[in-house]
Order: sequence, then structure tokens, then C-alpha cells
Amino acid sequence: MASITEPEPPRLDHQLLQPHAVWRRARHETPVLEAPDPVVPGRRTFMVFRHADGEAVIRDAETFSSAIHHEMIGPVMGETLVGMDGDEHRHYRELVAKAFRPSALAKWEDELIAPAIGRVLDDIAPLGRADLVRDVTARYPVQVIARIVGVPVEDYDRFQRWADDITGVAVRPNEARASSREMWDYLLPIVEDRRAHPRDDLVSDLATAEVDGERLSNDRIISFLRLLLPAGAETTFRALGNCLVALLTRPDALARVAADRSLIVPAVEETLRWETSVTILTRVATRDTEVAGVAIPAGAAVMVMTASANHDEARCDDPDGWNLDRPSQIHLYFGTGRHQCLGMHLARLEMRVGLNAILDRLPNLRLDPDAAVPTIEGFAFRSPDAIPVVFTPS
Repeated sequence: MASITEPEPPRLDHQLLQPHAVWRRARHETPVLEAPDPVVPGRRTFMVFRHADGEAVIRDAETFSSAIHHEMIGPVMGETLVGMDGDEHRHYRELVAKAFRPSALAKWEDELIAPAIGRVLDDIAPLGRADLVRDVTARYPVQVIARIVGVPVEDYDRFQRWADDITGVAVRPNEARASSREMWDYLLPIVEDRRAHPRDDLVSDLATAEVDGERLSNDRIISFLRLLLPAGAETTFRALGNCLVALLTRPDALARVAADRSLIVPAVEETLRWETSVTILTRVATRDTEVAGVAIPAGAAVMVMTASANHDEARCDDPDGWNLDRPSQIHLYFGTGRHQCLGMHLARLEMRVGLNAILDRLPNLRLDPDAAVPTIEGFAFRSPDAIPVVFTPS
């Protein structure tokens, strides 16, 4: 008689390419679970899988601090906004927030974002076939954030490589440290130049800003840039790829969106919920507490599995499906509370402008019938590696 093998419990496994089934089990069986392997050495780690519990953790900044990010990414990024709390976080967030205000976004749409996607599509529109990851999503967002920050846009391929290495520090620490050093060497002369000759860009804003009457140090400014360049490239790069997979594997939905561009907004929001490309937000407990009845000791790492939370069956029907007509609802793609992503409006704008341009410039767009159907994979970061397509040359 064959023995029955119990399925493995949920775990922190960065090699697991399709974790949604594991997360689904966790939501029902162990919605708050201690991980066998700590995310930070010396700290117990708890994973939170349901939406209500995860949202409560993220919103309670007094009990669940972001300071753990200094331990996790500090060695490659330095001290950044994501690891600050309280007044320090508020002061430094205000320095950067003005670069993402609505008036700036309106200006960027015409002067920066639309031209960036236009240049990218110019290269492939006459060809009739492309890989939308290699040729579009890996090139477009990083050019946008490079122009906003104020670094040479022609170096976008270097920014993309640095972004990939630095955000992958948990699994490729040596590459992350090497890219961090390269970014320092690259950015330092730019920062020093902007101190002496300010321009209309974010580097100049940071180089000339004062906090409590003091100018920001080179270390602090470059730490900001090490965060903003990868974050600005990574978020939209992956999210736009996921949205393209959703539409191209559902030709009826693609046809509806192409005919009625107002549907781009719900298509974007459903994608952000359906495939949350950055799947984890981490905090540290400042005191003994509990989540969903599970005791969390002071000093423990708490990982909110946002991709799981956005699939919570208590929130919506058929959460694993992508539904263009799903009623709008709050999701945790960009987090929430004090540390909600500063660039979330920029990311949405880039996706909307990018999808519009792709539909305009690549007529009769469809998956390449001679290539493998694209898949979205990954544990901590989820996106397709390739999206082979064909279209009518223009």
C-alpha cells in the first residue's frame, strides 16, 4: 500500500518559481507561520499570508518597524527611506516626495515618459516581431527614472544591471556588493557636480537640500539614489511585463482594451493585485505582540507576503484569476501606511502610457505562435523572462 506524502509546509524558498499554491495552503492552514530559516541572522522570522493581518502589520509602524531594512539591504544601499521611522523618515521622505508630486507627473507624461516609450518602440516597430521584455520593459522604465533623477540616460543598461544585482542581494550578495561599489564610483562625481552646478533634477534637489540646517552627506545622497534607481526601474519593469502577459494570453481582453483605452486603468490595477511582482514587505517587532493569535516576540522579523495577501479568498472571488471586470479594491502592491511607495503614481502612469503606446505602435499584436507561451515566475520577485510577440510592421 502506497504511503501518503504530506505536502511540504510553506517556506522561504527563493528557488520556488510558482509559490501561489503553497501560499494558498498557508492562508487556510497557517496564516501566520514561523519560518525555519531566519531572514536576518539571529532573528526569528514570521510570515504573514492573509490580507487583513498583513495590512494591520504594515499600518502599525510603532509595533512593526521598518528599521530591519538597514540590516537587510544597508550593506549594499546604505541608510535609506525604507529603513527609517518617525521624524527622521518624515523629514527625508519630504525631500524626495516633491519630485513625485502631481504637477511633476503631469509635466513628465508629455516631456519625459511618452518620448521614452516612443524611442524604445521606434527600434522594434518596423521589425514585425520582438521580445517585449528584452526590447521594451527592460529598457523603458529605467530610462524614465534615470531622467527624473538626473543621471545620463544613455547608461540605462548599466542602471538595469545594477538594479537587478542590488535587488537580488538575498540570493546574490557578491554581485550586489560589487554593483553597489560601482554605483558609488559612478554617482559620486555627479553628486559633486550638482552641488556646484544645480539643475532641475532630483540629484540637484538632494545635493542642495538641508535637514535641520545641515546639507546631506555624499553617503546619504548616494544611498537615496541606490534605492531610487533600482526601485524606479524594477517596479514598472516587472509590473508592465506581468500586465502584457495577462492581456496577450487573453486575446478577448486584449481586443477590448485596444478598442476602449479607458480599460487600461482597470487592467493595470487587476494586474497589480493578480501578480504582485515584489512579493514581500518586511518589518521587525519592536515589542512582544501577536498577529492572528500567534505570539511574535520583540526583535522578530515579520514578513508580510503581499502577493499572498492580494490573493486572499476573503477579499475576492477567484483570486487566482485575472478579471478585467473585477470591481476595484484596495491591494497591497505598493504597501500602505507611512511607508507606502512614493513612486506608485509614477509606476501607474508609466504603465498606462506604455500600454497605450504599445497598442498604438504595434498593430495586430499577438503572441509568437512559434515560441513558448510566456510565464510569470519567481518567489520574492515575479515577472516573465521573455514575451515573444509578432505584429504588423509599421
